[in-house]
Amino acid sequence: MKICFFISLFLFFLAFSLHRVSSEIERASFPPRGWNSYDSFCWTISEEEFLQNAEIISQRLKAHGYEYVVVDYLWYRRKVPGAYVDSLGFDVIDQWGRMMPDPERWPSSRGGKGFTEVAKKVHSMGLKFGIHVMRGISTQAYNANTPILNSVKGNAYEDFGRQWRARDIGIKERACAWMQNGFMSVNTKLEAGRAFLRSLYEQYAEWGVDLVKHDCVFGDDMDLEEITFVSEVLKRLDRPILYSLSPGTSVTPAMAKDVNGLVNMYRITGDDWDTWGDVAAHFDISRDFSAASMIGAKGLLGKSWPDLDMLPLGWLTDPGSNQGPHRTCNLNIDEQKTQMTLWAMAKSPLMFGGDVRRLDDTTYNLITNPTILEINYFSSNNREFPYVTRRKVSNTKTPTRRSKRFPKEVSTSSGHVLGLNSCKDPSVNGWSIEALDQDMEQICWMENLGSHGPVCLYKRKPLLDLDQGIIYGQRKLHSFASDGLEFCLDASARQKLTSKELKSRSFSPCRWDANQMWELKYNGALVSNYSGLCAKVNSVRAKTIPGGARSWVAAGRKGEIYLAFFNLNPERTVISAKISNMGKVFPGKNWNQTSCKCREVWSGKDFGVVKGYISMAVEMHGCALFVLNCD
Repeated sequence: MKICFFISLFLFFLAFSLHRVSSEIERASFPPRGWNSYDSFCWTISEEEFLQNAEIISQRLKAHGYEYVVVDYLWYRRKVPGAYVDSLGFDVIDQWGRMMPDPERWPSSRGGKGFTEVAKKVHSMGLKFGIHVMRGISTQAYNANTPILNSVKGNAYEDFGRQWRARDIGIKERACAWMQNGFMSVNTKLEAGRAFLRSLYEQYAEWGVDLVKHDCVFGDDMDLEEITFVSEVLKRLDRPILYSLSPGTSVTPAMAKDVNGLVNMYRITGDDWDTWGDVAAHFDISRDFSAASMIGAKGLLGKSWPDLDMLPLGWLTDPGSNQGPHRTCNLNIDEQKTQMTLWAMAKSPLMFGGDVRRLDDTTYNLITNPTILEINYFSSNNREFPYVTRRKVSNTKTPTRRSKRFPKEVSTSSGHVLGLNSCKDPSVNGWSIEALDQDMEQICWMENLGSHGPVCLYKRKPLLDLDQGIIYGQRKLHSFASDGLEFCLDASARQKLTSKELKSRSFSPCRWDANQMWELKYNGALVSNYSGLCAKVNSVRAKTIPGGARSWVAAGRKGEIYLAFFNLNPERTVISAKISNMGKVFPGKNWNQTSCKCREVWSGKDFGVVKGYISMAVEMHGCALFVLNCD
């Protein structure tokens, strides 16, 4: 009887272990899909708003593979006057220096419950729950010098008769570049540092977290030591957790190869918002990662996926606005189709960013298009197809009117662009201050700009009194408006100081909750305390948005071929491809003698049998997606 019992027990644990491993691999076998709160709520989302979105996702999007619902950053920050992206002292932390949900926004977290109750409700909807986390340890915990939890023993971590604390493990010199007051790396060479990180991720598992989006450890902020250790911790947890990295700026395939085996998805681009320039910027980098065979490469207990960022479609907020959704997507429908088609062909994770409580039929049909979702999950051999030709045609379609919410370019004057540079570059020291009257000052770039004269930014009178939370030090300025514009220079809360050139979204209406603070140094440098970079006026041509015609191909699981044409030009363009050139991607067939049944997805047009070449007039910034069944 005892032998039978032990054999049965052994078989049970073996089956459990195999189920756990297979479950983890299955979850990483396809690009993850879901919803993230940032594009619609910035950091201010509440428990009620989050669960309302989750409920609708479970009812309308779960059947289409959208299974993760993710709370983005600063869920631990109190929503009070003076709290913004890089504020200090407004976070909720426990006695061990770990972040806890703001109980005012997340009432079920009271009593040390964290996200336990939220995760349970999400799971009861058949969904998976994710959270955004930052690198290392918070500056608030460091300043408080909180003790470190020994999660094995459940008490303070001690070693060699010494109790270790936050200041023993925090590395102030490695603060998060885009949130200098927020978080810093920990010393993973110290067992105390590893104990702190272990206590974080074990707590997330106890809460019921299924995905962590780990920020400020990749790209410009690369911290391979922390990524490696966190990956090892996640491997050993009883609960499988999907591991995502963000941000993805300045990422190359070579850099990604250092981390892809440790994670399940990783951002490879800057923040994607609803501007055509952002969409167009994804073509080159997605091409490079497919050429390097990084799509679906080995990952943490499964596969990993280069991430082109969230889909800012539907009902949104503004970057860094510190408020909930209030506007529709600025991309026209052709541009939205281009974005969805490229994300599908590149097999990027599909994380929808719009408020689903106001999910319109057009957006719903776009993000649930069955061909798009089929390509995203099941296609293979996905790559750019450079063998296309183009010719311009007269534009018979009236272009969709663009939103005038932001100017198209961030040009301070003709021929000059305001950019962000390293403060170590002496060429940034060209600013000086002049008082216009008691309420307004101007900061001018005094370097020689030829006939254009100096470029000036004007300080706006603050809309909050000093005692209401906005902090001004000597020569610190809240926000600026460039000459002739009704917008303030207010860097996006998600831009993370990555731009060589400020994007159009860096200008927004002047408001009290603007995130950006600037300090004019005595050496003439204008420093962003948000990013750590310095502003400079560059005498260069305005940023050029990529143009031309691009194309991608992929193989379907039933033998079909997917062919996408992308028109990056500002005018209607005829794009063509020879069927014989398919042999350069799909060998083994005499493509010179091949004919194909052809259907275009977005128009629904059936081309019948085509021979020789495929051609279609594609609208400005639009795309065509063909399904080919070839003899």
